[in-house]
Formats: sequence, C-alpha cells, structure tokens
Amino acid sequence: MRIDYDDENDVAYVRLVDHVNAGESATQIPVEADEIPGYVILDLDKEGALLGIEIVGASRILRPATLSTARNDETGQDVR
Repeated sequence: MRIDYDDENDVAYVRLVDHVNAGESATQIPVEADEIPGYVILDLDKEGALLGIEIVGASRILRPATLSTARNDETGQDVR
C-alpha cells in the first residue's frame, strides 16, 4: 500500500496495488455519506478488484500522521 498526496489540491490516492496502469481502473464508485467530511472514490479493475481509493478533502478525512507518510504525487518526494 502506498499513499500519494497532492497538498495543493488536498487530494490523496491510497494505492492498494504496486502500480495502476493507464486505463486499468475500469470502474469508479463514489462513496457519499454525510459522515464523511470529503469525497471518496473507489477505483476497481474490470474484474471488480479494488485498486485504490481517491480521497478529495484528504486533510479532513485522514489523520495527520497518515498524511505525513504520504508521497507527493507529482515529485515522488515525501510530503514531510
């Protein structure tokens, strides 16, 4: 598992597989709940296996300690 975080846009991607190839995510399922203070999207492959989780408003959903372990999606560098 790896977390990429774009702090400028406050979007995190929790990758559950080593690599997600372009076009591999066949289905995106938005998770909407009043209890979630942001927006969550589940990415699944064509067989329905979960590849990753996109989190918009990540700083409101993820704990600071979790975000501190993330990597910047653009630079590949640790956010810390």
